[in-house]
Amino acid sequence: MSPRLRAWALSAPALLLVLLFLGLPVLSTLATTFGDPKGPFAQYAAFFNSRFRMTVLWRTMEVAVITTTISLIVGFLTAWVVAKAPSRMKSLLIIAAVFPLLTGVVVRSFAWLIILGKNGILNDTLIWLGVIAEPLSMLYTQFSVTIAMVYLFVPLMILTLVGVLEGIPQDLTEAAASLGATPAAAFRQVILPMAVPGLIVGSVLVFTGSFTSYATPQLLGGERQMMMGTFLYQRAMVTFDWVGASTIAAVMVVVTLSTVLAMSKLARKLNPVAG
Repeated sequence: MSPRLRAWALSAPALLLVLLFLGLPVLSTLATTFGDPKGPFAQYAAFFNSRFRMTVLWRTMEVAVITTTISLIVGFLTAWVVAKAPSRMKSLLIIAAVFPLLTGVVVRSFAWLIILGKNGILNDTLIWLGVIAEPLSMLYTQFSVTIAMVYLFVPLMILTLVGVLEGIPQDLTEAAASLGATPAAAFRQVILPMAVPGLIVGSVLVFTGSFTSYATPQLLGGERQMMMGTFLYQRAMVTFDWVGASTIAAVMVVVTLSTVLAMSKLARKLNPVAG
């Protein structure tokens, strides 16, 4: 048996399970969206012609992009500090970064309810400092959803980037400095291109996670800041519109796959070996 055939034989059981328990349910969900008597694309036409649904879609994409951008900046800076720290300190910093992941998403979202509420910690602190005269309405806004999302996904970005930054040889930056490169130029021409794989993977994880999130938008955004995840739940479990829910799910799948492909293409442009 050739090595390639042996590899296919070894991977066949796992591939079969993926197709059976993941591929077929997704395909069956997508198939229901094309069975409308008005035409195979009637459900999608109704979705994209609805001002409310497009508002929900754009809001979700906006929150996901902002969350990804902030997480990328904060995660990169934190991962750089962790990667350059001594071994013992590095372990403590990684534990501190991972620790929030040990708490459930719902619990962390409820914590933000306490922090951002009108009688919450943040408002009380700002009033005590004299910054504001009366409590601010921060809950059920895009701000509250975004800040909770960033807190939720920054640890994933840090864990993704630490290993990549640790793998960048110190000799390369020292060689760039010896050739006259400024720290900014060395970062732009040496460190950043080599960190592209981690940046792309972390960005994909954060974007897809925030784009499809349900618990945090539901608790901190509510009906006023509805996102695709909460909209999908409402259609499926409140109005029992399963075809409409399937259409929303199909749009989310297309957006997610398009994002992955676009980021992979960007990775190949920034670093040919990263794509």
